[in-house]
Amino acid sequence: MICFPNAKINIGLRILEKRADGYHNIESIFYPVGWSDVLEAIPQEGFGKIELHLSGIPVPGRRDDDNLCVKLYKAVLKDHQLPSLKVWLHKTIPIGAGLGGGSSDAAHFMKMLNEMCGLKLTNEKMINYVAALGSDCVFFINNKPVIATSRGEVTEPINLNLDNYFIAIVYPELQISTPYAYSLITPKACNDSLKEIILAKDMREWKDCVCNDFESPLFEKNPLIAEVREQLYKEGAVYAAMTGSGSAVFGIFKNKVDVTSKFPGYKSWSGKLKLS
Repeated sequence: MICFPNAKINIGLRILEKRADGYHNIESIFYPVGWSDVLEAIPQEGFGKIELHLSGIPVPGRRDDDNLCVKLYKAVLKDHQLPSLKVWLHKTIPIGAGLGGGSSDAAHFMKMLNEMCGLKLTNEKMINYVAALGSDCVFFINNKPVIATSRGEVTEPINLNLDNYFIAIVYPELQISTPYAYSLITPKACNDSLKEIILAKDMREWKDCVCNDFESPLFEKNPLIAEVREQLYKEGAVYAAMTGSGSAVFGIFKNKVDVTSKFPGYKSWSGKLKLS
């Protein structure tokens, strides 16, 4: 069985407060995009073993046991008999970019295991498994636009359809760890609702009122990221922002765009914003 775990973008990202457990409460809109990894699993003789093969973008300094797909397999194995599997994961979504690639791999692998192995798990049950691996994982089970709150694992569907737009995503080859990004933030409560702003405002107005709180401190530390955003606006983006804790930056356009030539040496992807 083969699938294509896709990335996501954050449209607005507010860091509201630091919690007693050390995590942060956030408010953000998660939106699926087409930049995808490739994940394939083939059953082997026997039960309870997983063999992972990685290709594509290197995953530096990590053992197989650290991979979220392997962790998920072992978690599900505690409750269900699973066939031994050979798994191939070809990475194209940049790591440390704020695009949720690793989380998507895990969530899509969960759905793959459910179908391949006849587990008959509900979405709620699958969410319970992946939530233990990371806050972003929950989003990719349903893979539809949501407003995310708490640590990002509490999601509510939002009626936001950007099918008439195109997107370009640029990764300026800077891996930014999420803990480091949070260390630069002073949380701030908000009196208004990001969901209401997004649904009420024309996209041309988002530039002035839909912000990613990570941008200001990370732009100061890494001006290159700010330069990418400004270049996307120069290329005609209606709205542009950093996604997640960076360092990838996206621009939303009215027309099809290819920004490869504008960002030599950077990884980039462009395509239609289309909900499946």
